[in-house]
Amino acid sequence: MSQRELWERYKRYLCVSPSLGFSLDISRMKFTEAFLDRMREPLKAAFEAMEELEKGAIANPDEKRQVGHYWLRASELSPEAGIGRSIRDTLADVHWFAEEIHAGRIVPQTAERFTQLLIVGIGGSALGPQLVADALGGASDRMKLFFFDNTDPDGMDRVLAQVGDKLPETLTLVISKSGGTKETRNGMLEAERAYKARGLEFGAHAVAITGDNSELDRYAKKHSWLRTFPMWDWIGGRTSVLSAVGLLPARLQGLDVDGLLAGAREMDRQTRQRELMRNPAALLALMWFHAGDGRGTRDMVILPYKDRLLLLSKYLQQLVMESLGKELSLDGQVVNQGIAVYGNKGSTDQHAYVQQLREGVHNFFVTFVEVLKDREGPSLPIEEDATSGDYLVGFLLGTRRALYEKDRESMLLTVPDVSARTLGALIALYERAVGLYAQLVHINAYHQPGVEAGKKAAGTVLELQRKLLSHLRAKKGQAGTADELAGAIGAPDEAETVFHVLEHLAANPDHGVTRTEGTSPFDARYQVA
Repeated sequence: MSQRELWERYKRYLCVSPSLGFSLDISRMKFTEAFLDRMREPLKAAFEAMEELEKGAIANPDEKRQVGHYWLRASELSPEAGIGRSIRDTLADVHWFAEEIHAGRIVPQTAERFTQLLIVGIGGSALGPQLVADALGGASDRMKLFFFDNTDPDGMDRVLAQVGDKLPETLTLVISKSGGTKETRNGMLEAERAYKARGLEFGAHAVAITGDNSELDRYAKKHSWLRTFPMWDWIGGRTSVLSAVGLLPARLQGLDVDGLLAGAREMDRQTRQRELMRNPAALLALMWFHAGDGRGTRDMVILPYKDRLLLLSKYLQQLVMESLGKELSLDGQVVNQGIAVYGNKGSTDQHAYVQQLREGVHNFFVTFVEVLKDREGPSLPIEEDATSGDYLVGFLLGTRRALYEKDRESMLLTVPDVSARTLGALIALYERAVGLYAQLVHINAYHQPGVEAGKKAAGTVLELQRKLLSHLRAKKGQAGTADELAGAIGAPDEAETVFHVLEHLAANPDHGVTRTEGTSPFDARYQVA
């Protein structure tokens, strides 16, 4: 197409949300009107399914659960009065607790007031709060945030080193719906040890967000933690950022949580309407379907041209891939659905992988995210009639054009700024797009059996480790190879896993396992001295 023809297509296929200052350009996606016509009936069915979901239907049939993250920003729409009341009460408690912390009415054991916040969680319990903190935080934050978002001991040591001497004035927030997530449990115990090493009571510095009567809930109450906040079974971790999971850290940081909710509420209103060209979430879902032939055959590349949105691609990676990456359809057929997501930030991506995007394997489509506002106040002219922000836009539009010249498809999502309202709307936009796409491809977006399978497999590995250590201690001073030890514990078929476990045990001092070199790695011998 000529530039003029592209301009006419742009005008035809630009979706604008005036109340939010959002626009979505799908003109550089190579769909046809025939495609849109063909998808109208499937999209109508998807809208109807989403309406039933919001009314309280069982939308997660595998776990027989409602799906209610939309109620978090419009509690009056919840199907039961008790749910709406609980949402409103929790939001009021979030505001109250943060005010008490900021005013110094809830204080740590020995310090004058809490000035830092350590968040212990994994997956959605960390990614959502991290996105909000990084996008909206700044020098005027009321509290400085740190994260334990993995079970890596060295990673936790690094975070504790950053917390440093301010641990006595650090509040720890542990987030786990079930209370049994091992990575979070491990992080909690590591944090608890750090406080005890300083002569501090962990409970005097700890808060939980968890399910009622969960393992974590019982632990928190038994050890007199400062407070617990609810995490309901109708909220999934990857859609929990606008519950207490994301709102409490944001409010403690001093951010505008009401703005987050208002932006999400307005985007929900926009994306419930059925007029296609006025619904950006429906257009996103259709473009994902078009690009990947309804099978996810192309990757989704997210390129936000704003440093504050660096974590957007990481956040969307979990939201999209955990929601849509499913083996079975709703009626039990093997479909192996999913869309791979990755991204960077502009114009860093220009020096990272745009070369491959333009000239390499053609297995993707791009979503550019443009932020109109550069900064607070005026910018320095870098050269005549050009600022650094002008260059950023130039790189975005230039990269978009360069990709189109090589037949690479892209969308352009434009937002006015990176404010709480805008971020809330972005979160809601992609939550709705995921829900609609899942309906189009007939899968359950709200469970994660693959994640649970990985957890079960990890449990099997740790059980092998316990058997190995028990055997080595019983045969103290007697060494064996991985093959020999696997046989000795009755798991000869698990020799490879046993080998990896032994290598890890021998590399660390925790369990007293030593390693003697052999002629090859598999001849090495292991023992407890």
